[in-house]
Amino acid sequence: MFRKIIKIAGIILGVIVVVIAGFFTKAYISVEGRRNAQYTLDVQQVPISTDSAILAHGARLAKAKGCTECHGVDLGGKVFIDDPALGRIVAVNLTKGKGGLSGYTKTDWIRALKHGVNREGKPLLIMPSEEFTLLTEQDMGAIISYCAQVAPVDREFPESSSLGPLGYLLTDLGKLSLFPVEKIDHNRPLVKEVKAEVSLAYGKYLSTSCQGCHRENMKGGDPIAPGFPPVMDISSSGRPGKWNDEQFIATLRSGTTPEGHTLNPAEMPWTMAKEFTDLELKALHLYLNSL
Repeated sequence: MFRKIIKIAGIILGVIVVVIAGFFTKAYISVEGRRNAQYTLDVQQVPISTDSAILAHGARLAKAKGCTECHGVDLGGKVFIDDPALGRIVAVNLTKGKGGLSGYTKTDWIRALKHGVNREGKPLLIMPSEEFTLLTEQDMGAIISYCAQVAPVDREFPESSSLGPLGYLLTDLGKLSLFPVEKIDHNRPLVKEVKAEVSLAYGKYLSTSCQGCHRENMKGGDPIAPGFPPVMDISSSGRPGKWNDEQFIATLRSGTTPEGHTLNPAEMPWTMAKEFTDLELKALHLYLNSL
């Protein structure tokens, strides 16, 4: 009887192992196919400048849009994720130093920001191009102008980005947004500019930086990745809807809410949002309160 139980248990375990192996194999093939997809795109050009005011604007946007958050304050790159289960994701060296993008042209930069692909037309991993593609020509041009002329940093990474077993499974299940290129309307042209004023239109434009976590309706929802908390509702029905402009601005400048709650920058990147001007934050608050 005991031997029979052991035999049945062994069969069940074997079936489970086969099912798991089959599911992982399916996920691996699917994700690798998407990772190696080739995109042929018509690249819209944007104005590039060496004007000091444009470069200063680009430097501020590089902080506000998270370039320095992911690629380092010197844009020399860093290991963004290093987890045996999820994988190892490297935010590349964006400078012209050793290990960097010395051969990148203006068109290559636009491919990356607007379309989420590298110079060969293959998907960039986790690069938030679904947000950058909504920038104006003016703002995208300012970011590229700034990033293309920063001081060279010599920083090489011995290994490129790779995925772990959980990374493959979560990506295949749609729980990990690894390929932003798939979310982009590649035929949508950039608008030239949006007038900087306290208006719903300008607030909506600025809110693209919030959509990646808080969703397009700003109602938040499920965690953006395993181990993260649920995403907060920042629309009129959420906590910021009860704040006035001064409280909203103070929260994103200090990382502390009017209720005394301290925001974790790893979960809510207020250190990026604080780079917005008062006018921009008032416009953003106006738009959030309209939802």
